[in-house]
Amino acid sequence: MAPYHSLKAWQHARRLAIECARSAKRFPEYEQDALADQLRRACYTVVLNIAEGSAKRGSREYRKYLDTANGSLAEVETALGIARELEYIPPAEFGRLEALATETGKTLFGLLRKITDHARRQPGT
Repeated sequence: MAPYHSLKAWQHARRLAIECARSAKRFPEYEQDALADQLRRACYTVVLNIAEGSAKRGSREYRKYLDTANGSLAEVETALGIARELEYIPPAEFGRLEALATETGKTLFGLLRKITDHARRQPGT
């Protein structure tokens, strides 16, 4: 498998993590230890699990990390939706973050499918 930094899923997830962290900095002070922190941790988990999974030797383990990244991405999308409803994120910024999360999800799904197909061809991984 290619080094993680060349993976489109990792590149999109990294961009999402950076942009969400920047957004979270602007949440109200009383949310910094709650929703802002949760958003940051969730978006970091997406990119970190893609990287860590790519370093694993077997496809089964790699898929486990990608599944975790996918679950964290759902958490990111939920936190962004809550932040939008609470008006912590302006509509245009939310639209940009939502589009980036969607693109991250598509590329992550594609990577997961590729790893799954590879595992089917390689019994015992």
